[in-house]
Amino acid sequence: MTTIGHLINGQPRIDAARTQDVFNPATGKAEKKVALAPKATVEEAIAAAQAAYPAWRNTPPIKRARVMFRFKELLEQHSDKICELIGQEHGKIVHDAAGELQRGIENVEYACGAPELLKGEYTKNVGPAIDAWSEMQPLGVVAGITPFNFPVMVPLWMFPMALVCGNTFVLKPSERDPSATLFIAELLHEAGLPAGVFNLVNGDKEAVDTLLTDPRVQAVSFVGSTPVAEYIYATASSHGKRCQALGGAKNHAIVMPDADMDNVVNSLLGAAFGSSGERCMALSVAVAVGDAAADTLIEKMQAGMQGLKVGAYHDKHNDFGPVITRAHQEKVVGHITSAETQGAKVVVDGRHIQVPGFEEGFFVGATLIDRVTPDMDSYQAEIFGPVLQVVRVNTMEEAMALINDHEYGNGTCIYTRDGEAARYFSDNILVGMVGINVPLPVPVAYHSFGGWKRSLFGDLHAYGPDGVRFYTRRKTITQRWPSANVREGAEFSMPTMK
Repeated sequence: MTTIGHLINGQPRIDAARTQDVFNPATGKAEKKVALAPKATVEEAIAAAQAAYPAWRNTPPIKRARVMFRFKELLEQHSDKICELIGQEHGKIVHDAAGELQRGIENVEYACGAPELLKGEYTKNVGPAIDAWSEMQPLGVVAGITPFNFPVMVPLWMFPMALVCGNTFVLKPSERDPSATLFIAELLHEAGLPAGVFNLVNGDKEAVDTLLTDPRVQAVSFVGSTPVAEYIYATASSHGKRCQALGGAKNHAIVMPDADMDNVVNSLLGAAFGSSGERCMALSVAVAVGDAAADTLIEKMQAGMQGLKVGAYHDKHNDFGPVITRAHQEKVVGHITSAETQGAKVVVDGRHIQVPGFEEGFFVGATLIDRVTPDMDSYQAEIFGPVLQVVRVNTMEEAMALINDHEYGNGTCIYTRDGEAARYFSDNILVGMVGINVPLPVPVAYHSFGGWKRSLFGDLHAYGPDGVRFYTRRKTITQRWPSANVREGAEFSMPTMK
């Protein structure tokens, strides 16, 4: 069985002492193993990044950007293989994997603008013959810890920007689906990145804790669940590191009575069930304003869900695939059962789905649950599966209160034809990413991604302009060259412009 290793100082490495099975979620079988790096291996990767930093820091931004231009071309040339690797280990259908890759490539494209992004600011004559300017300087060795649900896109949120800013990088991807991430790391070196500038270590908590506590690592970026994000942020911060930790979500869609219900249903089918609901921006709760809107939504959703196809990654006609592990499959099924036990109505039940030829796969069918209330366990949890819950309310204000009172504030949207209602919603909702008749309001690469409340720990969002700020620190220089013919006396008051 193939063992997936690490990439340190430009060379492949495998630690055979500890390994973990890597499953194909469609078949339910372990098809590979992944090496779990001990502390010493992670420290070796950090040392390689530290040794490569001085030369990379002093490499002109345009040369760093040229590596990213070549990297982008290689990602596009090898897109079929990347998507296949995502499908084999995550279960994502090939068209969905292609969408993930494209979103990642867009972040590489943004990073190619490094010479413009890092220019800083300059002012001549802030005082008599005194000039001032600011520079965006790199931090040093930085690290990224990324989740299973986007093994390519989320790493591409992080390391392209970090590298073009002049940092060196250590990446710890998810051990559940590591092959696609390792492959794009190899492509990065094929694009001309010097050895040691980027390093990848597979591992578990031992590897994570080493990155969080090693004094050579200056910053850590993380995407994952909220309990882990809290731990990452607290540990990294207590060790003096800059940290950005994106956590969980419970994304609501308000459905107003005036909404185009056919459009709502088409949107919700993809937003709730795409990627098997394993997206931090998945819409998992529809809040219907008024029973008439709720009844119409339920009726049309039932009809729309009848044609959904669930299966393995290689069939482009499938809509979504399995969830990531057997344990997660059982967890999602448990949440559906819990909702039913606590009084909700399971309208479309995906608990007992069988996919011909893939009977041992980790599948959960599309599930629709009506009459969910905020006190139910399933409402409070981030189910992270192909489950859409419907909550009924009487007014838009009541719907907004549900969202604003929730501990998470990642994404939300409203479906309406009323511009005044939409404007009020966008102004007053306590959520970081908002859609108006847009079900997945994921910002494009030249904006920034991040939620509010317990969906984000840290001051800056991911990628885009905030990514530049996260991976650099500002230095401001004030300079003058005194004339040999002029000598000033001592000045003891605060310097001011006179």
